[in-house]
Amino acid sequence: MSAQAAPFAVLTDIAQRSRSLAAGLPEQQEAVELWNGIGFVLAGERYVAPMGEVTEILHVPRFTHIPGVRPFLMGAANVRGRLLPLVDLAGFFDVPRSSRSMRERRVLVIEEGDVFSGLVVDTVLGMQYFAKDSFKAAPEGVAESIRPFVTGGYERNEEIWKVFSAADLVEDERFLDVAQW
Repeated sequence: MSAQAAPFAVLTDIAQRSRSLAAGLPEQQEAVELWNGIGFVLAGERYVAPMGEVTEILHVPRFTHIPGVRPFLMGAANVRGRLLPLVDLAGFFDVPRSSRSMRERRVLVIEEGDVFSGLVVDTVLGMQYFAKDSFKAAPEGVAESIRPFVTGGYERNEEIWKVFSAADLVEDERFLDVAQW
């Protein structure tokens, strides 16, 4: 063996031993496709609104009552120079509130076409993520008055989060017709 062949043989031997003793790569796990939205509580039930339908989340701002409107329209608030009508969703759907104080309630601001409105809910639970394959087309336990606005539900930890469509709500004539007469 020549003087140059010996170092090459040593390096080849090291490379072969390294390959034989090397740990394999971890198995590729299939990525789970996720759906996300804003979680909230209404009448003690968990709902989630698609991300694209909620513009902003606010504490209930100071508002002015408006005479001659249906009771579910709490009033209007000035939010950064825009008048935001505040709709009490529990009052609109005639379901009980699970939060007693106004401090616990939150406003989901929606802007669909020409409709700019604030939906007052019992509390907001923040961003929620669900595996897309956990979707259920017809979740159980939805109040009859809310059912037309629920497009399905996602299951997580043996609990169903109902998908609430604000886009369907703003198309409903009862939501748009707030005059009491």
